[in-house]
Amino acid sequence: MSVEQLNLLSNPEIDPNPLAQPSAQTLVALTDTQATLGLLDQWVALGWLRALDRALAAFMLELDADSSPLTLMAAALTSHQLGHGHVCLDIGETLRAPDFALSLPPEGDEAALGVALPSQVLAPVQTADWLALLAASSLVDSGISGDCGQPLVLHGARLYLRRYWRYERQVMDSLRQRLSRPSPLPEGFQAGLERLFASSQTQPDWQKLACAVAARGAFSIITGGPGTGKTTTVVRLLALLQEPAVNAGRPLRIRLAAPTGKAAARLTESIGRQVGQLTLSPAVLSEIPTQVTTVHRLLGSRPDTRHFRHHAGNPLPLDVLVVDEASMIDLEMMANLLGALPAHARLVLLGDKDQLASVEAGAVLGDLCRDAEAGRYSPQTREWLEQVGGQSLAPVGLEEGDPQQHPLAQQTVMLRHSHRFGANSGIGELARAVNRSDPQAARAVLSAGYADIRSRLLGSVEDAALSKLILGTFVDGLPGYAQYLGVLADERPSADTPAASPAWEEWARSVLMSFDSFQVLCAVRKGPWGIEGLNRRVGDILQQRGLLDTSQVWYEGRPVLVTRNDYNLGLMNGDIGIAMKVKDKPLRDGEPERLVLRVAFPRNDGSGTLRFILPSRLTEVETVFAMTVHKSQGSEFAHTVLILPETRSPVLTKELVYTGITRASQQFTLVETRQGIFEAAVAQPVRRISGLNLSTT
Repeated sequence: MSVEQLNLLSNPEIDPNPLAQPSAQTLVALTDTQATLGLLDQWVALGWLRALDRALAAFMLELDADSSPLTLMAAALTSHQLGHGHVCLDIGETLRAPDFALSLPPEGDEAALGVALPSQVLAPVQTADWLALLAASSLVDSGISGDCGQPLVLHGARLYLRRYWRYERQVMDSLRQRLSRPSPLPEGFQAGLERLFASSQTQPDWQKLACAVAARGAFSIITGGPGTGKTTTVVRLLALLQEPAVNAGRPLRIRLAAPTGKAAARLTESIGRQVGQLTLSPAVLSEIPTQVTTVHRLLGSRPDTRHFRHHAGNPLPLDVLVVDEASMIDLEMMANLLGALPAHARLVLLGDKDQLASVEAGAVLGDLCRDAEAGRYSPQTREWLEQVGGQSLAPVGLEEGDPQQHPLAQQTVMLRHSHRFGANSGIGELARAVNRSDPQAARAVLSAGYADIRSRLLGSVEDAALSKLILGTFVDGLPGYAQYLGVLADERPSADTPAASPAWEEWARSVLMSFDSFQVLCAVRKGPWGIEGLNRRVGDILQQRGLLDTSQVWYEGRPVLVTRNDYNLGLMNGDIGIAMKVKDKPLRDGEPERLVLRVAFPRNDGSGTLRFILPSRLTEVETVFAMTVHKSQGSEFAHTVLILPETRSPVLTKELVYTGITRASQQFTLVETRQGIFEAAVAQPVRRISGLNLSTT
C-alpha cells in the first residue's frame, strides 16, 4: 500500500464513520513505524496483544530500520497467533476478519475505547499488497530456497516465525517418509487377527480394522471418543506384533508414552488390566509392556533447555512406540518426537480428535485426523480392509478418497462404537450433540431427564446450590469434596501406628483415589467463575463446614497441581498431590516418631506407590479444587462439574465443552452463570491455523 493510495483513502469526502473507514491515526500507523509501535502499545495496554508480541515487532525494527509498518504489524500478529495456539498468521484470513484475532470488548463498546481497532487499521490493505511487502522484506524468507536465516518465513499466504515453520516442515517430511514405507505384516497376521478379535460383536469391527491398519504401516492413527476401545485395540495390536517376534527369538522393543503424568498413570492401569486378559504364552505376555512414561521422560528432558537427550543423532532405542492422548501434543513436541524415532520404528498415535488441542501452538492430531470421520479410503484400502475384516464397509457410508490427496486417511481408523456411553447414556448423548456443534440438541439432552446429567443456573458464587455441589449434598449419591475429606479424617491410621507401617501409604492412596471421584472444571482462570476465584470459594465453603482449616498456606487436605516439570523431585506438570499428616521417623535417636505435613503424590510409574514430599520443596504448585478443562485432559472423574463463566470468551468452544463432559465417567453437572453462554460455546468450534497437510497434490 503506497503513501499515495493511503492519501486517497483519507479524502474528506469519504464517510468518516470510524468503524467503517480508516481514521487519520490508522493512516499514520500504516506509514510511520513509530506510530505503528505506539498503536501496538495501546493494544497491549488493552490486553489485545501481549508485551511479547509488541517486543517482537520492535526487535524486527532493530534488525531492519527500513521495515515497513505492515511488516512490523505482521510480526506482532504472528506472535499473537502463536500465543493463541495458531502456528502461523494467515494474511488473507486476517484481512477478512481482523478483529477476531484479538480479545476485543463487547460488541458496541469499541468506539468508547478511543483506540483504533485492527479492522480500522487494516481496512485499506489488500491481501496482495501485504504479501508483496512481506516478500520484499529482508526479514522474510519465502521458505523455498532453504534456511536463509531470516526470522520470518512466508509460505503462500501464511507467515511463520522460522522456528515453527521448521517444526511444521519436519513433521510433514517425517510423516511422508513413514507413509511411503509400508511395514511387512507380521507372520501369521490373519490368523492372529482372527484369534484376538474372535469375541467381537460390533459390525463392522473398527477395533479389528484399526489393529490391521496399524500392523501394516510405519505410522498410524487410532482415534475415537471415550469408551470406544483405543486401549483395548492397541494392546491387541502389540500382541499381534510381539507374538511372532518372540517366537522368532527377537522380541520387539516396545515403549508406551503419554503427554502428562496423569495420562501415563491412567494408561498404565488400563494397559495392565487389558494385558492380563490376553490368552497368550507367558513368554509373549512378559514382552508386552504395561508401564507408561511421559513423552518428556521418554525423550530425556534436559533442564532449562528446549532440547532433549534423544534426537536424530541419538535416536530412541525402540521398535514400536505408542503415544496416548495425542491431542495434547503440540507441534514442537511432535517434531521432537518424530526426529528422535529410528527410521525402522513404528509409531502409533492414540487420541480423541474432538478433544481440546494442545495448550501450546498447533492442533496436530486434529490436523492429521481431518478425514477420519469421512473415512476417505481409496478403493484399494477399502478392499483390503473388507478382506482382512471379513465385513462390508458399505453400510457405514464412508466417502471415497485418493491416496495422493488423502495419504493419511489410508493409515487412520476412527473407532465409532462407545462401550462406555451407550444409547441410554445422557453423558454420551450430550457429548455427541456438542460434538456436532448443535446447541439446540445439546439443550434438549440436558432437559430430557437423563439420570447421569443435570444442569443448574447459578446467580453468584454465594448460591447455596454451589455449596451443595461442592460438599456432595446436591443430589443423593453424587460425590463432592466432603467425600475425600471424610476419608482423610475417618480412615487415618491410629496414633500408635509406627511410621514404617504400610497403613500410612494405604490411607494416603485411599485419600487420593477418593479425591479423584469429583472435580470442578473451569473454562477460564480469572474472575469469580475462573479457577482463581473458585479455588478460594471452595476453600471457604469447606472451612465453613469445619472440614478444612485454610488459615495457613499449607494445610492438611490441600490438593495441589504441579504447574511445571520438576525433574529433581520427579514431578511433572499436571501431577496432583494432597497435603496430609503422616507419621515420620525421628531425626535423632531416642526421639519419638511424630506427625508431619507431607504432600502425597502417586509415582505415576506403574508401581502404584506414592512419594511424600515436604511442602517447602514445592514451589510450582497451585490449589486444585478447581482446574481448567485443559489441565483435566488425560483424567477421568466419577462426577465432573463444568462451570461456564458469565461472559463470552474465545476459549469457550465446543471442544472445551466436549472435553469437560467426557471427563465424567458416571455423572456430569453443568453449571451455567448466564443464559446463552452454553449455546454460544457449543456453536463455536476451535479453528487453529496451520499449514500441516500431507497431500501430495
